[in-house]
Amino acid sequence: MKNKNRFLIILSIVGPGLITANAGNDAGGVATYSVIGAHYGYSMLWGMFAIAIGLAVVQEMNARMAVVTGKGLSDLIRERFGVRWAFFAMFVLLIANLGVCIGDFAGIAASLELFSISKYISVPLLTALIWFVLTRGNYSKAEKIFLFLTITFFGYFVTAFLVKPNWGHVFGSIIKPHAKLDKGYFLVLIGMVGTTITPYMQFYLQSSVVDKGISIKEYKYEKLDVYLGTAWAILTALVITVCTAETLYKAGISIDTAQDAASALRPLAGNYSFLLFAIGLFGASFLACCVIPLSTAYAVCEAFGFESGLDNKIKEAPVFFGLFLFMILVSAVIILVPGISLINIILVTQQLAGILCPVVLIFMIILVNDVEVMGNYVNSSLQNFIAKATVALIVVLTVLAIGGNFI
Repeated sequence: MKNKNRFLIILSIVGPGLITANAGNDAGGVATYSVIGAHYGYSMLWGMFAIAIGLAVVQEMNARMAVVTGKGLSDLIRERFGVRWAFFAMFVLLIANLGVCIGDFAGIAASLELFSISKYISVPLLTALIWFVLTRGNYSKAEKIFLFLTITFFGYFVTAFLVKPNWGHVFGSIIKPHAKLDKGYFLVLIGMVGTTITPYMQFYLQSSVVDKGISIKEYKYEKLDVYLGTAWAILTALVITVCTAETLYKAGISIDTAQDAASALRPLAGNYSFLLFAIGLFGASFLACCVIPLSTAYAVCEAFGFESGLDNKIKEAPVFFGLFLFMILVSAVIILVPGISLINIILVTQQLAGILCPVVLIFMIILVNDVEVMGNYVNSSLQNFIAKATVALIVVLTVLAIGGNFI
């Protein structure tokens, strides 16, 4: 009976970590991992698993701060560093998140166009559905829908087995890296780091843990949720890479988007592989189109003291729901503009996200080591080493990426 009760507690806690990590595997993430597999085979798997360690530590810090303080990250930034720093972080976060959200609405449109459904039908309908889902319930109901969407990621796992890889070679590539030291390889590696650890993930995770009301007594279960989420996200990235490495890389087919990858899989791996890959792209994009606007609304409202949370009605939290509506409407409208190119928008917003991410992580490291904030729950020496090394890596890669655009 005791074990049964413990299992039920775990089920009630699991959610924020799993959802956050999977939202990071959005349309941009699927495209990045698809390109990695198609262009470089398995040569980047070592980097994928190295950055996963940093992601796990960072996400655990978020969850621990949420449980100990009962406050979101932007709320703590405002309290400890002042309104000016909070305004700076929120402004850049809003711009960066809007760009990522536009890219994910493009992912929704692209995935359904693979089934001959026009974006002029899919985007308006799904925009309305997203608004309905997040304004007609509470956090618990929304979380169940988000968790259901993670099932679509199984499509990548099934596809990976359908292409029949040599799994010994796959896992051997993680242990024995064979990096290609050329500019293209380096820039794609930067893209992989950027899509794995993003600013909105940190704000969303901490806010959702607070919104769920998880206590310090339940924290060990939330920690499990965070680590499971990280493991699931990295395994998803692995199998996406396997899908394209075993087919497109071996056939010498070059791609630029996840839509290209799905289309190219059909003649090489069959209709089932095409179908599962396309469904995975849709699920990933739809989940991110819910989570990214929600993350933005949480962060801005917490930073400036506005009422927030899905348990509120629209009239009780007008700014919160107004920001959410602004994000999804602007993204949808831009996608519906005929002939628009999203490349420049995506490049600029990725750079902004890259600039903001180290700033956010530095705030987090300072906060999680502040005894007045965390009491006895400050970071260990090992956690600080990994977190600081992650910040240093992202800073170096961001500087090199921005500099590389001018070479």
